[in-house]
Amino acid sequence: MDLTKIQKSVHTILEEIGEDPNREGLKRTPERVAKAYEFLTQGYKLDVKEVLNDAIFKEKYDEMVIVKDIDFYSMCEHHLLPFYGKVHIAYIPNGKIVGLSKIPRIVDVFARRLQVQERMTQEIADTIDEYLSPLGVSVVVEAYHMCMMMRGVEKQNSVTTTSAMHGIFTDSARTRMEFLDLIKKKM
Repeated sequence: MDLTKIQKSVHTILEEIGEDPNREGLKRTPERVAKAYEFLTQGYKLDVKEVLNDAIFKEKYDEMVIVKDIDFYSMCEHHLLPFYGKVHIAYIPNGKIVGLSKIPRIVDVFARRLQVQERMTQEIADTIDEYLSPLGVSVVVEAYHMCMMMRGVEKQNSVTTTSAMHGIFTDSARTRMEFLDLIKKKM
């Protein structure tokens, strides 16, 4: 990523919207924006295999594993505005489990890219399915989109929910409902 090019582009944007990029409050804005974009898009540099770092273990556990309320922040690829919310993930092991901290890290791999919520949801589910080969995996994402809140329809309380399911979560309504019921419950 060429931060100098991003800084020059932000400088141009500031000029084009009628601002003075040289005024005190904006002098370092191009640099700050470039660094922010570097951070917000770091998912492009992350490799799932490296993120997992051999934290996949053989285990005979065959009940549902759920990690819910995983906070995430992403950037809408259509407007370059943030969307954010919670990710809920469940899988039913088939001889392999993953270190629990790796599940939110997988979320970050895909959230820290220019995204659409639908694709991000599917990418998370597909990745867990690929690396763990579980009996099933389910991902539900609930998000607020600034592109809907700040512009366009301006609906501040709209929540977008997406899901992706594989294996037993697709085949068994009972298993799917158990997961959906469990993510609704508070501790």
